[in-house]
Amino acid sequence: MTVRPIRTFDDPVLRQVSAPVRDFDRELRRLVKSLTATMGAGAGRAGLAAPQIGEPLRVLVYSYDGKSGHLVNPRLELSQRRITADEACLSAPGVWWPLDRSYMVTARGRDMFGKPVTVRALGVLARVLQHEVDHLDGVLFSDHLEESERERFLAAALPG
Repeated sequence: MTVRPIRTFDDPVLRQVSAPVRDFDRELRRLVKSLTATMGAGAGRAGLAAPQIGEPLRVLVYSYDGKSGHLVNPRLELSQRRITADEACLSAPGVWWPLDRSYMVTARGRDMFGKPVTVRALGVLARVLQHEVDHLDGVLFSDHLEESERERFLAAALPG
């Protein structure tokens, strides 16, 4: 499947709220396979959302610590317990920043064939799923930072 370029933080597609998937067809399966190939094309990649390759649809893929898969039209249930840890984004390569997120999530959605899927995740994988669902909502992880931190992050993340 095709490895596609990853859009950077200054690309307007990353600010769009992604459309729900309605057709579980061949095109959706191609998108999931392309997302998976693109995510796997570089070291340290744990998740990727469709908007990051220019497709504003509610689809994400993940792979971390032996758990991998995809979710279509995901919904998250977040735990109350929170943890701060460094986070990065493929759309802002090379920049890591501490961010507070829920420690545990339950993600519910569909697979590429329309079958229900539930993923329970702790720690880093929970963080990955939250990060990717944010992308589907047009939210960049820098949006969660306080204004002064956001400015420092964007200065480090955006070219020029």
